[in-house]
Amino acid sequence: MQAAIRDRYGSLDVVRLEDVDRPVPADGEVLVRVHAASINRADLDGFGPRPGFARLFMGVRAPREHRIGLDAAGVVEAVGSGVTRFRVGDQVFADLFSFRSGAFAEYVCASERAFETIPEGMTFEEAATLPHSAILAVQALRLRNGRTINPGDRVLIDGASGNVGPFAVQIAKTLGAEVTGVCSPAKVDFVRSLGVDHVIDYTQVDYTKTGERYDWIVDTDSHHSILRVRRALRPDGVYVTLGGTSLPIFGALIIGPLVSLASKKWTGLLLWWKPFNSDDVNTLKALIAAGKLVARIDRRFPLDEVVEALRYVDDGHALGKVVISVPG
Repeated sequence: MQAAIRDRYGSLDVVRLEDVDRPVPADGEVLVRVHAASINRADLDGFGPRPGFARLFMGVRAPREHRIGLDAAGVVEAVGSGVTRFRVGDQVFADLFSFRSGAFAEYVCASERAFETIPEGMTFEEAATLPHSAILAVQALRLRNGRTINPGDRVLIDGASGNVGPFAVQIAKTLGAEVTGVCSPAKVDFVRSLGVDHVIDYTQVDYTKTGERYDWIVDTDSHHSILRVRRALRPDGVYVTLGGTSLPIFGALIIGPLVSLASKKWTGLLLWWKPFNSDDVNTLKALIAAGKLVARIDRRFPLDEVVEALRYVDDGHALGKVVISVPG
């Protein structure tokens, strides 16, 4: 089979498509023929890696895992002994973050725990956009203690046009929030099409300096210090960040929780993230069935153009998700 491989850190040029042995499912594993995969910011962060201290977990000199890609959707091709949840022919999707990645390939093989059935009526491409980004959106709008937004709350999504942002906007609106989306000027119309109440062009306005206050801020890629974003929160407001460069992440990881002890404001990193949590997958399925959550796909690339697809996202062009279509 063909699979996207990289064996060192660096630019996107380190990625190559190789012929590798098709895996055979072991006990408890499922082999899936991939029909579609999607690109996440997390895929791109792994090339630096970003933040730099991620090398401690990914491999100091070179990445321990050579295959790439988190989100996959396809059809069960074979099952190992002991598999009880799926049969050959089932349509499934997965976030492979906890299962050695490898979505950018013709086949993936992982524990049956990695997979869930695709929501009824969804295409493989639509399903492939959900596992990583949509789950992050759900969990970023809920604290570890279960607290979430209330109807009428003012919610700001910084990075409303990317991977996670469009899902976060739609989910916040279903919860009755007044939503502000932050994006670049070229993406204002797209963000408006998501149903936001207000749009901020970050090249013209710094939301931390406007004097506006929000009940909940989701930052998909931190560029502001914790102390600055706290000024944009109401007295009991929440700021949750999903990623960024080393300094903002350090602030969100260490400084945010410490200063949160001194007030009712909570600021910090999404440390309670549970990849592809089954309860949250069910939440997504319910929203999709009700027509309240729609996958927004910008472009589709074939598997042999995976580098071009990654570069398109990395250059900041994407409006929503970019999908890798794998030929049958």
